[in-house]
Amino acid sequence: MILILNCGSQSIKWKLFEGRKLKPKRVGGKAVSKAKNYPQVLEEELAKLEIYQDKISVIGHRVVHGGNKFREPVKITTEVLKELKRLNKLAPLHNPFNILGIKKSRKVFRKIPQIAVFDTEFYGKLPSKASNYPLPEDLKGKYGFKRYGFNGISHEYVAKEGAKTLRRSFKRLKIITCHLGGGASITAIKDGKAIDTSMGFTPLGGLVMMTRPGNIDPGIILEICRNFSVEKADEILNFESGIKGICGYDNMLKVLDRIKKKDKKAKLALDIFIYSVQKYIGAYHAILGGCDLLIFTGAIGSGSRKIRNMICKNIDILKKTNVLAIQTDEELAIAKKIKNLKT
Repeated sequence: MILILNCGSQSIKWKLFEGRKLKPKRVGGKAVSKAKNYPQVLEEELAKLEIYQDKISVIGHRVVHGGNKFREPVKITTEVLKELKRLNKLAPLHNPFNILGIKKSRKVFRKIPQIAVFDTEFYGKLPSKASNYPLPEDLKGKYGFKRYGFNGISHEYVAKEGAKTLRRSFKRLKIITCHLGGGASITAIKDGKAIDTSMGFTPLGGLVMMTRPGNIDPGIILEICRNFSVEKADEILNFESGIKGICGYDNMLKVLDRIKKKDKKAKLALDIFIYSVQKYIGAYHAILGGCDLLIFTGAIGSGSRKIRNMICKNIDILKKTNVLAIQTDEELAIAKKIKNLKT
């Protein structure tokens, strides 16, 4: 059996797979509303799996940011864990929870090998013109400034599933994938490879998100730091911006409900979100030289037909494009990546 543990910032999901075809044996998880409750909820979920100690052969973990060092699945050791902790500051909404899941899992399942699979893997071979930032070379070399991209496990999975749906080769399609949820990103895929993606050095860039601003003038960040502190800037950009910053709500269902009640700020927040998605679709359609398949996934992307229709409305370039909504399965994607690894 293969156990996949996916620890997000607001939820803990796990799936237990068996057999060569990776048939789900058990599926579980729980939403976590407060960070202080996270360790307890995680321990409760892991306790449900202890009865499978003797049957689990390997445990896989989703890790959002692997930096320059980790771009492919890696067996987790104490040294690897130390390296991953150093990346917490680059993905503060994600990596700390990913690492907590690893630490707790290693204590419960001491003898079982554990593998980290990275969101950044799919973007390991982005073209230089897409991965490079126009910054001094010495700074880029010292601090690793480059476009890493995120949500890659999800983007790759739904793109391949979309190709199957069309009964066409994944390596012969031009695909735009939109992962829209609490975090949101878009990826351009050509001939089976990611050629650009909206998120960059951290998961802050690109689309407007629930609590993150996406692309903004870097001068704004400088001004925030001048008037407050780097720590406060981090808090504002990761937890207080995006849709929440505009209308006060960090849940799309709540935003839609407020729009029904004629809340102008909620309407503006949704308009800005949709506009940012439309701009990226247009840009990626251009760099791909057309688009065979547009895919929506994530809690908002595949979960809201209304928002999908709003995004696609009046975009003439999509008239000959297949548009699909596909529910992602990061746990299955991770299981597929590690099942043949030598552990």
